Amino acid sequence: MQAEISPQQGQELLKLLVNNQLPDQQGRYGPFGGCYAPETLVPALRRLAGEIERYLGDDEFMARLDTQLRTWVGRPTPLTPAPELGRRWGAEVYLKREDLAHTGAHKINNALGQAMLAKEMGAERVIAETGAGQHGVATAAACARVGMPCTVYMGAIDIQRQAPNVDRMYQLGAEVVAVESGDQTLRAAIDEAFRNWVADPHRSYYLLGSAVGPHPYPYLVQRLQSVIGTEARAQMLQQTGELPDVAVACVGGGSNAIGLFHPLLGDESIELLGVEAGGRSADLGENSATLATGKPGVLHGSYSVLLYDDDGQIQETHSVSAGLDYPGVGPEHSLLKTIGRVSYKSATDTEALESLQECCAAEGILPALETAHAFAGARKWAQENPGKRILIGLSGRGDKDMPTLSQHIPNRGAGRS
Repeated sequence: MQAEISPQQGQELLKLLVNNQLPDQQGRYGPFGGCYAPETLVPALRRLAGEIERYLGDDEFMARLDTQLRTWVGRPTPLTPAPELGRRWGAEVYLKREDLAHTGAHKINNALGQAMLAKEMGAERVIAETGAGQHGVATAAACARVGMPCTVYMGAIDIQRQAPNVDRMYQLGAEVVAVESGDQTLRAAIDEAFRNWVADPHRSYYLLGSAVGPHPYPYLVQRLQSVIGTEARAQMLQQTGELPDVAVACVGGGSNAIGLFHPLLGDESIELLGVEAGGRSADLGENSATLATGKPGVLHGSYSVLLYDDDGQIQETHSVSAGLDYPGVGPEHSLLKTIGRVSYKSATDTEALESLQECCAAEGILPALETAHAFAGARKWAQENPGKRILIGLSGRGDKDMPTLSQHIPNRGAGRS
């Protein structure tokens, strides 16, 4: 299937997205999406699609979810002005603080909603994958909250570079399985989680962490994460009386970005900017900039934009941030790139590390390395568009990244008495 879309088709598809009429019954966002899953999983996926329609349309279930989001997760998260960054960049900067949500990132919005859904569906256990560890921590916490056992698959490389989150998962009662196969990062963890689910689709619920995978997962994750953009839009109007000129978010699989962007798609005055991991260079295998350099294909049950070579082999990726180290992206992002509603740029490892240090020094906030890519992209945008109002999705806090940061950034306090 080709991914060519005419301008007229693009406008029609955007209108459907804004009106929440996509994906269609086949789980497609235009040419993207779908359900390319093993036959043994098709009944489970069809049942999940039906239960999503049932429970996310049920006032009583949604009221319970809203109560948990307010009293346990800590929503709404604040919208924080960043005056010193604004002074440095020549802009007006606001941060949507998902780092202040329970467990330290946006991942808890999705994990809680899916854990509650799994409980209603009668699942006996939850399985999940994680890269940076934040989804694993959020899943472990949400499963503890609803009273369900949880197994998290995590690449062996990510376990080494995200040790604090691994310890948190254990403390929250999760079983953590190290994945030694493949590239030993997020892609391998998803592969292994899918294998486990295929072996036991009736008792297990797969709590997917990003807006990727077979239908209905991209839709479900978008619904649960859209609380970010819905809150941010209302908070901008309340605090400033105006909408932002641009909204910026980092993009790996794309859950925090789609959560910020989707509620803003209908606001034509707002430019939307996704920032991918540019890694060490533009060479294949040296970055995770899927939308910047990728091609359409099928991975993990969905037709989307991927990083693969001329022989069709999915490539290993690189990013200093574990959560962006993935060779694909969600199908809604692929559509938004193709029709031009969202611009996607990349930031290198070095640029992300510099932006992290700048945010720490300017605002007293340690962002996640994933989020630091959004700051790098926002700074570039500000230089090209002086005097504008910028909204940045601060998707998570950087405590988890301290082992990586200690390797890349000299400890300025070392040797002090």
